[in-house]
Amino acid sequence: MPELTLESLAARIAELERKHSEQPAVSIEPSHDWRCVVGTSEDNEFTRDMLAEIERNSEAERQAAREETR
Repeated sequence: MPELTLESLAARIAELERKHSEQPAVSIEPSHDWRCVVGTSEDNEFTRDMLAEIERNSEAERQAAREETR
């Protein structure tokens, strides 16, 4: 393997940038949105605990926001 120098690294980066700029831009449209996951969680103890924790955190954030505006 040849010795790495700043000049050799700069040349490698320049080559990569050139190759990258020659590639056409790709735009990937999302195929799903949040509605595709509604109802996919199992109804078990873990899921109920997780949702309860999320609700507690959300309520604590709402309460903190209310107190900041007073």
